[in-house]
Amino acid sequence: MTKRSTGGRTIRVGAVARVEGEGGMVVRLRDGRVDGVQLRIYEPPRFFEALLQGRAFTEPPDITARICGICPVAYQMTACLAIEAACGVEVDGPVAALRRLLYCGEWIGSHALHIYFLHAPDFLGYPGAVEMAADHRGVVERGLTLRKTGNEIMTAIGGRSIHPVNVKVGGFYRVPSRAELRPLAERVARARDAALETVRWVAGFDVPDFEVDCDLVALHHTYRYPILEGRIASTGGIDAAPCEFPDYFVEEQVAHSTALHARIRGGGSYLVGPLARYSLNSGCLSPLAREAAAAAGLGATCRNPFRSIVVRAVEVVEACDEALRIIDEYEEPPRPAVAVQAREATGHGCTEAPRGLLYHRYRLRRDGLIEEAQIVPPTSQNQAQMERDLRRFVDPRLGLPNEELALACERVIRSYDPCISCATHFLDLRVETV
Repeated sequence: MTKRSTGGRTIRVGAVARVEGEGGMVVRLRDGRVDGVQLRIYEPPRFFEALLQGRAFTEPPDITARICGICPVAYQMTACLAIEAACGVEVDGPVAALRRLLYCGEWIGSHALHIYFLHAPDFLGYPGAVEMAADHRGVVERGLTLRKTGNEIMTAIGGRSIHPVNVKVGGFYRVPSRAELRPLAERVARARDAALETVRWVAGFDVPDFEVDCDLVALHHTYRYPILEGRIASTGGIDAAPCEFPDYFVEEQVAHSTALHARIRGGGSYLVGPLARYSLNSGCLSPLAREAAAAAGLGATCRNPFRSIVVRAVEVVEACDEALRIIDEYEEPPRPAVAVQAREATGHGCTEAPRGLLYHRYRLRRDGLIEEAQIVPPTSQNQAQMERDLRRFVDPRLGLPNEELALACERVIRSYDPCISCATHFLDLRVETV
């Protein structure tokens, strides 16, 4: 919808389509320039941090999984790492490998959903995946197969694909036998072939010439593509442990959104997600994923958000390759979990959700109850930069017809794959009367 006023116009999208959650967009134009841009996330806040206060330290994996039906494992794993850090426990060996395998399943499923059903229709000129399927049935079926494979991995490890029930602080309630995991290998190998075909497919999409100009932030590992481990790094030189996250990043409330905005302390907005992960870690991809990236025309870094669909496809190859490695090397551990005893302490955890860096902090009392919780999801970290990028994208395109400009803005937003439901967590509510 577009409103015209004296000297300006307002482009308003009440509900952005093909994103997870509920949010809109307002772009105000005045005197031939962009006067203001707002991503209006109006989905009601769900106060998960407050819900966790007073709960036992064993409960966050199950509670935080309900934040998102697309990336529940990200919340479970990050909660586990933060609580285990508070309790002085480290999980390693086959149990840690199973956690990584479970997370690979989520990456495969989440990326497949975004690539095929949320983002690809923009490049092929369709309003949605249903319309796209009429002309590209085989392509859509390939996307469904990839998502199904990701869900099968999550079910095998987590007990089910939506809000897994087998995850606990310290590990799992039950671990699969080697014989139970082996049948997955053939399906994951086929999914890897489909992932390679996906990279070739999306590499041919016509993308606008546009790059983000901010710091890129992600976990970085010396020899492994980051999912569950690493230090917080940035293209601007940040090198920090997860416990140092509050020293480098701060969240602020804005009037037009139920999601907080994050920025670098003493600096500006930043971006997390596939572009940041790839740009800081492309050298740690498996040989097959590196080869696929090179064939798709990706260099060592990528800053074009519209090409994030290619980076996600490469990450699906990486996740399939990693899943096959873990399955092949897996030996059943003697115990499904490490014993974890509560203590009075604060723990921090960071992992790489499909959409980017996810941070949890828990302050525990001596009796094991949670005194304070903080969750910083990827979308709230990206929101301020998304608004900046919208402004920069719109400025040279003001001559477009109103409907075309509004659609172009929606496409910018979808390229970041925002998970709005994950982001609506703020606690401070201020009511001002004037």
